Amino acid sequence: MAQQATLYRMETAEHICPFGLKSRDLLRREGFELDDRVLTSRQEADSFKRERGVDTTPQVFIEGEQIGGYEALRAHLGLDQEGDSGTTYKPVIAIFATSGLAALALAWGGGGELDLPAAVSTFIGLSMVVLAIQKLQDLTAFSNQFVTYDLLAMRYVRYAYVYPFAEAYAGIGMLAGVAPWAFAPVALFIGSVGAVSVFKAVYIDRRELKCACVGGDSQVPLGFVSLTENVFMVLAGVWMLVGM
Repeated sequence: MAQQATLYRMETAEHICPFGLKSRDLLRREGFELDDRVLTSRQEADSFKRERGVDTTPQVFIEGEQIGGYEALRAHLGLDQEGDSGTTYKPVIAIFATSGLAALALAWGGGGELDLPAAVSTFIGLSMVVLAIQKLQDLTAFSNQFVTYDLLAMRYVRYAYVYPFAEAYAGIGMLAGVAPWAFAPVALFIGSVGAVSVFKAVYIDRRELKCACVGGDSQVPLGFVSLTENVFMVLAGVWMLVGM
């Protein structure tokens, strides 16, 4: 027989609690017999919190036992917490995988034949542009991490604010396939400086740092991924120059 669960969550015309919806979905997926009790006003929610002696909603009760909110429910069910702030490569995997698939789709075109050189070129360009966008979302947060390991940014802090724009510029040039003399030197310069900086910080100084490659406050460790990003930029510069 399915266990009985009662969920108190807030849903008004102005606000629908996302954790209430997530709790409801999780309880249903886990096979609980759910009594979904919706608090339809701020006053009703405040009254419920006073009565139960809690500070927030949603609140989950299983067989009469108070479990707590969404994260407490996940813990009770033995599930990992969402949005874990520990070290992860997920953002980088998502960016490279999506850019790679997009590059294949674009290179395949309408002719039904895969243009492999075009796919590689597009993949590198797309990856650079998407990584630049990640950095540009919060330049301050990016610069705070970047200056801790980039050799040029350590000396000239304003370079940290220019870098994402330069990366986007070089990536767009790679995708455009025109005027390589205008784009290749930028890619070669920032890629070379970045590669040397990462190699020194990680493999010579043995520092344990977080990589700013996917933007500020990331939990991606500085190392192979950061080196790969910079190698991509160097390759982009060489590719454009060879294309001349």
